[in-house]
Amino acid sequence: MSEGVAEPVTQAQTATEMESIEIDAPRVGIIMGSKSDMDVMEGAAKVLRDAGVRHETRVMSAHREPDVVADYCANARMRGLRVIIAGAGLSAALPGVAAAHTDLPVIGVPLSSRLSAMGGIDAILSVIQMPPGVPVAAVGLDNAANAGHLAVRILHG
Repeated sequence: MSEGVAEPVTQAQTATEMESIEIDAPRVGIIMGSKSDMDVMEGAAKVLRDAGVRHETRVMSAHREPDVVADYCANARMRGLRVIIAGAGLSAALPGVAAAHTDLPVIGVPLSSRLSAMGGIDAILSVIQMPPGVPVAAVGLDNAANAGHLAVRILHG
């Protein structure tokens, strides 16, 4: 190119530069289907706080508020999130629904419930049995702390 004329910037170059900009936005979104899941999911928040990782926590149901979940996940990257941790019990649809609406890593936390017919095995199977193209990482039953540790590794790996 001639002197004084800048090379055109590609979309990939812009995306790479945007990834390296430090922002004050949360980097991890912690979502759960019910307020009753808050105590268990606090384990992930504690690990993230201890690691100095900004995060946000929201309650949204894949069954009662599917549009809210879809919107949250579809716009997560634009808002600065880099990982989503999704906790859910019983049918445990939230992690899979989240993964269907974002290209960010989604970590599923299967949660036990007094209503569970199988002591939490139903939630575990729901989180790990995703169809091709809808990946969800999974941690152990009620082990939100491990989801926090995995999120830190994804961010700093």
